[in-house]
Amino acid sequence: MSDDELIWRIAGGSGDGIDSTSQNFAKALMRSGLHVFTHRHYPSRIRGGHTYVEIRAADHEVQSRGDGYNFLLALGDSFARNPQEEAYYGNEEIKPLSENLSDLREGGIIVYDEGLIDEEDVEALNLEERAEENGWHVYPVDLRALAKEHGREVMRNTAGVGVTAALIDMDLEHVEDLMEDAMSGDVFEANLEILHDAYDMVRDEFDVEHDLRVPEGDHDEQQALLSGSNAIAYGAIDAGCRFIAGYPMTPWTDVFTILSQNFPDMGGIAEQVEDEIAAAALAVGASHAGAKAMSGSSGGGFALMSEPLGLAEMTETPIVLVESMRAGPSTGMPTKPEQGDLEFVLYTSQGDSSRVVFAPGTVEEAYEQTRLAFDIAYDYQIPAIVIYDQKLSGENKNVPVSFFDREPSPDLGKTLTEEELREAAHDASGKFERFQYDTEKGVSPRSLPGQQGGRYLATGNEHSPVGHISEDPDNRVYQMERRIQKLDHIREELDEEHPSNQTYFGPEDAEYGIITWGSSQGVVEEAVERLNEQGHSVKGVGVSDMMPFPETEMVEFIESVDEAMIVEMNATAQFRGLIQKELGRFGDKLTSLLKYNGNPFEPAEIVEGYEINVAGGEEEPTSQVRIEPAAGD
Repeated sequence: MSDDELIWRIAGGSGDGIDSTSQNFAKALMRSGLHVFTHRHYPSRIRGGHTYVEIRAADHEVQSRGDGYNFLLALGDSFARNPQEEAYYGNEEIKPLSENLSDLREGGIIVYDEGLIDEEDVEALNLEERAEENGWHVYPVDLRALAKEHGREVMRNTAGVGVTAALIDMDLEHVEDLMEDAMSGDVFEANLEILHDAYDMVRDEFDVEHDLRVPEGDHDEQQALLSGSNAIAYGAIDAGCRFIAGYPMTPWTDVFTILSQNFPDMGGIAEQVEDEIAAAALAVGASHAGAKAMSGSSGGGFALMSEPLGLAEMTETPIVLVESMRAGPSTGMPTKPEQGDLEFVLYTSQGDSSRVVFAPGTVEEAYEQTRLAFDIAYDYQIPAIVIYDQKLSGENKNVPVSFFDREPSPDLGKTLTEEELREAAHDASGKFERFQYDTEKGVSPRSLPGQQGGRYLATGNEHSPVGHISEDPDNRVYQMERRIQKLDHIREELDEEHPSNQTYFGPEDAEYGIITWGSSQGVVEEAVERLNEQGHSVKGVGVSDMMPFPETEMVEFIESVDEAMIVEMNATAQFRGLIQKELGRFGDKLTSLLKYNGNPFEPAEIVEGYEINVAGGEEEPTSQVRIEPAAGD
């Protein structure tokens, strides 16, 4: 984290409006010309429980959360189940203050709501002593009283934003504009009054001695603030998807909700069904009927989709599924990020199954690779899966609006017209040979239900060219080899037309490599930049193609360095295992840096992991990460 950036953390209880307040504040910072990146932390409860959102704002592009933060707005938890220290969960009322102090940087600012957080509890934290040791600037403000003066207690969030703006010399113009967009009438006027009252109160009553100020910046073009969930949903829309079926499950629900809200205005259909089996099966049926269709879930729900996924593979019905990882197994930690479902997604469904799997690492990649997933799925009549996690799902960053200025792609792939069907192969009964043996790239043209001359059978059993169940050995070999060869052709296409799926950073001739996948890409990129600034010779790669695996690219990268460290958020080094499975070597070159405590990596943790590895791996990391050599090393 550099000295010229603001990292603002707002903390409270679930239900206290932390998410909405932070999104509006992030938009205000973005509209003022800054680059922003947010990180969201929340418990698995509907109401109550410590939650916070972090906003990193700078005059330069930021791709990850920083190391700690420098401004805390602690609202307290107004939904605390039992505000007593001896309660099972402790004194939840004060947790938005007490549980955030360890990450606050030296010289940082603390604003806490003394109207909700009891002064005796603050004294028990030894806050005054700790503030003196760390150079913190503490501003107790009765945000609750300010809010009640103008109406409802929930408006203490607005008061907190006003206090923040005054303390960092931030103009209120963009905050006011956002409030006016979201509110009207008496509610808007009351919030506007409390915003200015809080701002003026700070200016009148406090001697502001800290150095932290809001950075100044300017954008060359209009920006949008998007999460990975937004990007996946918008990518699906622009790819021509007009059908989605699902069942709510955190954190996949965001994608489902966004598409459900948008589809009615564009002739699309969104169905919430009784379970995930029905959701995936419904999407397979919609695709069979000629729609571009999508479904998805998180770990436990996606497990139920294994059977419909296998049906789509066997019937060669194109479909896109999304799998939003969270910490497992079983229910695990539903609202915490982890990259523990990779092997599950790659190999779920029985038999020698084939699917395409993309793991986008940024908001931009989430949009592009969702569109690509649809293109590949419908061109090759194969399931495509977009795998991401709670981190990418919920984090917001600014993206130029022009990034999305591209043509939609409603094409259904190799689907025949009735005129083309008249010339296509049919058997003696008149059925269309939907599953022909000898086809280009393994893709047999398909018809849609209701087309004249397009009748065939679609079954989950192995089948003949017209779809009849067949256990003939020769037919099995022909059909199996035809389906399997699709992945080879897809890999060739990805290498030729989409090499940017893998993102490289750092000097090409560096001696040491850091490899990651999915949402850890941005933080690794920042760590690589820091290491090179410190005089180390390091480069990195963020890999998105999980299946088919980018063998050529990865061999070239690993062979070009003396050693490589693989960074991922799981306990069993799943991506490192995939690399060694696909390449069959390099065990003596690979080391894992693993984190699985429910929090994403910070750049400093990766820098430290590199330094320990280079120094010989004797030291223990200071944070909750684990360094592990490759199997057999």
